[in-house]
Amino acid sequence: MVNSSLVCAPLLRLGQKLKRRKSLKEDVMETSLQRCLSILDLTLLGVGGMVGSGLYVLAGTIARDTAGPAILVSFLTAAIASLMAAFCYSEFGARVPRVGSGYMCTYVAVGEIWAFIIGWGMILEYMAASAAMARSWSSYMDSMFNNSIQNFTKTYICHWDVPFLASYPDFLAAGVLVLVTCFVCLGVHVSIWLNNILSSLNVVVTTFVIVFGFMVADPAARSQDEGGVLPLRLSGIVAATAGCFYTFVGFDVIATSSGEAKDPQRSVPIANIICLALVGTLSILLSAMLTRRVAWNIPGPDSAISDALLRRGYGWFGYLVAFGSFCAMTTTLLSTVFALPRIVYAMADDGLLFSIFSRVNKTTKVPVIASISFGCPMVLLAVIFDVEMLVQFLSIGTLLAYTFVAASVIVLRFQPHRTSAGTSLPSSTSTDPQPRPMPNPPPAGEMKAYVFSDDLQLVEVEMKEQPVPGKLKAGWERYLGRSLGNCRPGRVVKYSVLALMVSAVCLCAVLVFGSDLQLLPLWAFALLLLVFGLAFFLSLGLIWAHEPQGQFKNFQVPLVPIIPGVSILANVILIFNHSSFTFLRFAIWLVIGLVLYFSYGIRHSKEGLQDPPAQEQSVLPTGGLGESAHAGIKVS
Repeated sequence: MVNSSLVCAPLLRLGQKLKRRKSLKEDVMETSLQRCLSILDLTLLGVGGMVGSGLYVLAGTIARDTAGPAILVSFLTAAIASLMAAFCYSEFGARVPRVGSGYMCTYVAVGEIWAFIIGWGMILEYMAASAAMARSWSSYMDSMFNNSIQNFTKTYICHWDVPFLASYPDFLAAGVLVLVTCFVCLGVHVSIWLNNILSSLNVVVTTFVIVFGFMVADPAARSQDEGGVLPLRLSGIVAATAGCFYTFVGFDVIATSSGEAKDPQRSVPIANIICLALVGTLSILLSAMLTRRVAWNIPGPDSAISDALLRRGYGWFGYLVAFGSFCAMTTTLLSTVFALPRIVYAMADDGLLFSIFSRVNKTTKVPVIASISFGCPMVLLAVIFDVEMLVQFLSIGTLLAYTFVAASVIVLRFQPHRTSAGTSLPSSTSTDPQPRPMPNPPPAGEMKAYVFSDDLQLVEVEMKEQPVPGKLKAGWERYLGRSLGNCRPGRVVKYSVLALMVSAVCLCAVLVFGSDLQLLPLWAFALLLLVFGLAFFLSLGLIWAHEPQGQFKNFQVPLVPIIPGVSILANVILIFNHSSFTFLRFAIWLVIGLVLYFSYGIRHSKEGLQDPPAQEQSVLPTGGLGESAHAGIKVS
């Protein structure tokens, strides 16, 4: 018989490699990149990534085909879901100001294999988003010249009729991508300078479009509407929310760029909130201008804003909208091309991708090799795929990253602080704790004999005032202490987060697919909703019953675990509203990534090259920049 230990040992070692987490023992502000981005730079970078074709094109298309006037509800729902995700990104970006965004957060809190999946998915998102935006930019330019570029390419160069591909190669889109990549490689100052100018113009033009649209609109035009404010079903509104969510996905470039921010603990949360508030307001007002003042079922598919006002007799307005659209699409393209090499750099710097991608140019402080290497397949995608096909690559990877970032925030909030020796310590409610006076101090001039009970009393006072994060709260000891009181701090929370995510997936699957009574009877649908809903809320309650870390001066997500939990639920239900072909394409990309990870990354991971004891000594900063949870245990 084969010894079972010979079979289990390799599997256990593999499991330990897959779940190893990133240790942060060095100064978290240390980076090979250049820290030069201010709050304004980060805000305009996020605005540039969000106010693109999602605002100028998708608003009219979604209003006509999916949600109707209820696009206001869809935009508002998508903005709230994005705001909850932005809160989670802000907390982690402030605590660990490193490049990598959701990848880095997952690596620190969950484990290596999940971090690689998130990072690999984000690479696909940025590549597809850049290619789609370049293709949109090219199509918009071509339409201004009566499609002469397209006609010339089909007539004198080549064209094809292949399923899932564009009808002709778009060399203009490829040229735009090459030009933007060159700008990014010149350095962060050049990229940010160009982005700030174009984003500012974009906001001004969009504001003017909204104000002018409301001024000249004719409410009588809405007489063509049918069905009132909600002419389409609730399912259409939910599907429209998934489409509107594409407008807000650009804000994660702020977290991705936190490794180049001057003061990330302050600038990342502020930039996230300002960016989402501004873009959310513009999106809602623009959709209101289109649907509440103009017949929502009239605008054309690709030029909803200009078409809506051209029908009112303002022909010159098309030029202004065209200028705003070019600014918007250029800044979106610039932000995605800017963020892509940062994700690649972070993964390569950890050893999960080839180390050559982590090389930073000494002059420009930019990972030029990563920019060029991943820019080539990005150009290829723009040449052979059309916009519709490229857009179907989007959102799943981003939503998956949002989900894991929210889960990571919960896990980290309820984990005990650890010293460099790996010893659990109680949380600190201040970044500069003051020494506590000894109880019953002796009168002046007298010496007090050393009494061991005094030390015990000090320990008792300390433990009462500073409960250990991850342990049950005192009020819950009588109810759950017998079954959970002896568990290691933070372990129950980890399993509860896992149960929270599983129940969220099951609940959303029932909501999306089980509502069709032909697939599931009504009693089974209601029963499954009840079971998985109770599991979701019980998981939240079990997490809430444990002690969180104390307050520290960085930004913190309010109402944990409620806001991250709701964010997980919102992200999962948006994921389920994508088509099966989108999941298939993402699965193919994921398989390619896993082959790369198991053939290279798992053996070259820097966490795997450390000594085994060092892998357990993960120290997560909880206070100021570069601070670890505690410097160590001081014995007096």
